[in-house]
Amino acid sequence: MAFIDEVTIQAKAGRGGDGVVRWRHEKFIDKGGPWGGNGGRGGNIFAKAVRDVHLLAKYRTNKVFKAGNGKGGGTRNLEGENGENVDILVPIGSIITNTESNDVYRLDKENEEVLLLSGGNGGYGNVHFKSSTNVAPKESTGGKVGEEGEFFIEVELVADIGLVGLPSAGKTSLLNALTKAKGKVGAYPFTTLEPNLGECFGYIIADVPGLIEGAADGKGLGHKFLRHVKRTKILVHLISIENEDPLEAYHTIHRELTAYDEELGDRTEIIALTKIDLVEDEKELNTVIKKLNSLGKEIIPVSIKDKNSLKTLREKMFEAVQ
Repeated sequence: MAFIDEVTIQAKAGRGGDGVVRWRHEKFIDKGGPWGGNGGRGGNIFAKAVRDVHLLAKYRTNKVFKAGNGKGGGTRNLEGENGENVDILVPIGSIITNTESNDVYRLDKENEEVLLLSGGNGGYGNVHFKSSTNVAPKESTGGKVGEEGEFFIEVELVADIGLVGLPSAGKTSLLNALTKAKGKVGAYPFTTLEPNLGECFGYIIADVPGLIEGAADGKGLGHKFLRHVKRTKILVHLISIENEDPLEAYHTIHRELTAYDEELGDRTEIIALTKIDLVEDEKELNTVIKKLNSLGKEIIPVSIKDKNSLKTLREKMFEAVQ
């Protein structure tokens, strides 16, 4: 399904039910008086954030949302049923603007909900108008019309997981292996000029273009890349087995992240040693892992050709996000 990041919809809350005029007619009760109930309230329109980046694509053909109307009042002073509410589901990171009032709502957390439009109040039945001077009221009122409006919805994706590392660390290849993304892959630096996004079991993974030393000072495409890293919840730091000095590779990126924003230096982090299928000697692999263990963090060896290693990394990522 195509990724759509903006759409305009129409929505209308429900109308309130009418109040009614009813009279109490029971055996042995003379002049029973008014017995008409109030109408039910019209349904509300809510927006709710969920883990589905493709939701807006579903609204290309269905752009009108209507909540249920309230039911009319009943006899025995019974209030009518309220109209059914409607939830408009939107991706996490959605910004919703009422095009008439210019009210803006942001939904950045899963299951976060906001009221967009209120349903109309139900009308009054004749019981409501009874008083010492009006013991047999013949009045009732109709239900009120619900609110309606036009809303522009745009998505600013907040990635759950950001893949970082030096150029050619294997970020795009890993993203493609974990998701259905189709990022460009090449054996040379800066193949990726814009972040690629993929979805894995509802979690958004961003392949952030390769950083270089001095990125925090604007070298390469530094600030442009680092801005995207800032919007991720956890970082997966990729270090290629091909790197001659894996520790320095790690510290280079970590220094740039911290220099750009100190908070990034403390962000929850997973270290993945990539392209391990290029090493035939297990002792060589263990030597690299031993060096990286000095960082005091768990090292996850991974190859896009090894489903088990991908499964292990995926589980660790989701565990860290949760």
